[in-house]
Amino acid sequence: MFMQHGGPQLFGFPIAQRAELELLSLNPGLIGILEVFGGFLLLVGLFTRQVAFILSGSMAFAYFMAHAPRGFWTVGNGGDASVLYCFVFLYMAAAGGGSWSLDKLWRRSGA
Repeated sequence: MFMQHGGPQLFGFPIAQRAELELLSLNPGLIGILEVFGGFLLLVGLFTRQVAFILSGSMAFAYFMAHAPRGFWTVGNGGDASVLYCFVFLYMAAAGGGSWSLDKLWRRSGA
C-alpha cells in the first residue's frame, strides 16, 4: 500500500496523478523515490531496519510539514495515514524483517 503513494508521483501508475518530476525536489522527487523503492525493499525484507527507520522519519516529516499546520487532530487534518505509517515503520526498524525476509535468508547463507 505504501508503494501506491509514490507510484503516481513517479510513474503515473496506478492512477494518473503525475506532476512535473524533479528528482532532487522534496515532493514528488525524493519522497516518491522513498515511497516506491523503500516500500519495495520493505516488501521483500531487504535492509529492513535501515529502510524502515528512514521511512519512519520521512512520514514524521510529512506529517509535521503537510498535516499538522491544518489542525491538531489527525482525523481533521488528514494526517492519520502518515502517523500510522510512521509508527509501523518505527516498529519495523526495531523488530527487523522477520523469518521470511531476504535479510534473514542472507544471514543464514553466510553472506
